[in-house]
Amino acid sequence: MTADVTRLAGARLVLPGGVVEDGRLAFSGTTISEIGGEGAPGELDLTGYTVVPGFVDLHVHGGGGASYASGSAEEALTAARTHLEHGTTTTIASTVTGEIDEVCRQAAVLSELVEDGVLAGVHFEGPFISPGRCGAHRPDLLRDPDPALVRKLVDAARGTARMVTLAPELPGGLESVRMLADLGVIAAVGHTDSDYAKALEAIEAGATVATHLFNAMPGIQHRAPGPIVALLEDERVTVELINDGVHLHPSVLDLAYGTAGAGRVALITDAMGAAGMGDGLYPLGPLQVRVQDGVARLVEGDSIAGSTLTLDVAFQRSVLVNKLSLAQTVQSVSTTPAALLGLAGTTGSLTVGHHADLAILDSQTYDLVAVVRRGEWIKGAERFSRAV
Repeated sequence: MTADVTRLAGARLVLPGGVVEDGRLAFSGTTISEIGGEGAPGELDLTGYTVVPGFVDLHVHGGGGASYASGSAEEALTAARTHLEHGTTTTIASTVTGEIDEVCRQAAVLSELVEDGVLAGVHFEGPFISPGRCGAHRPDLLRDPDPALVRKLVDAARGTARMVTLAPELPGGLESVRMLADLGVIAAVGHTDSDYAKALEAIEAGATVATHLFNAMPGIQHRAPGPIVALLEDERVTVELINDGVHLHPSVLDLAYGTAGAGRVALITDAMGAAGMGDGLYPLGPLQVRVQDGVARLVEGDSIAGSTLTLDVAFQRSVLVNKLSLAQTVQSVSTTPAALLGLAGTTGSLTVGHHADLAILDSQTYDLVAVVRRGEWIKGAERFSRAV
């Protein structure tokens, strides 16, 4: 049986080769089947809207009042669905620092959702991080990155571990980076007190990601450039940035783009359970977080505790506040993170044969209005009229 074809017309399409006005795109089953072509009866009129590939989030802890660190498949499904409704069609589940055995249990639950196609993998953030840069992680549960312990977490994810954040200056840090690289798991430098030289050593050992660059690491000083400069200047490293207007001043984000370029920037949310919700109290692993005016901080200590960001807002801010081009923004919110995860052949661009993962935005305000994942309308289909 041939799958039904859905045809979109009149849209601005952000394609790998550039932006096309008044474009046409069709999807059949779960994949994009055609870009361009002639008009056809029954196509949906998307005049005034912009179609971009669905967003890819490398670093997210929860949403919709739910947490990936809960150990509950139901909560994980809620978190994934919340971000899906905000345009994130490919998502990694990030854990937080906890007892090793408990994090292993969480990973086992999350791995089943990866196998079911709900999630794209598991990211372990903690416990192998610096006590001096732990942020919203419980200091008493932190551990040195002993390769055996790091391997225990990776093995608990049953082949679904995609990234481990660690502080390379800690005992076992560089050995663990090498081990992760050998296993095909991304080693990310983050929550670190490393200096410039140690960050370079980590990169040479195989680290390829900077976990939320600028946040939870030493700042740049003129005689002590620290890890930020090392991570920004090396073309092998993809840098995560949180564009919520809280974690980074817009000029700092501009600096990162000017140094690394859109091809090495992955916009992330680092969202916790309050994403998609209102102010209030929320758990973040074993800690309590208070969200006030959309800003998440620990109840004890007042540290920023992740974000309430969704990637549609990050996209909108990138275009309207930072004045990035549509092509640059799509690169950072879809193409670059998809490639980092090894998904460039199916995900991250509007390409025939790729998954029909679409985010549809108002062309003036860049508000998200509709989402398609694997050819299924998640929301917004009723907004568009059909051509006769």
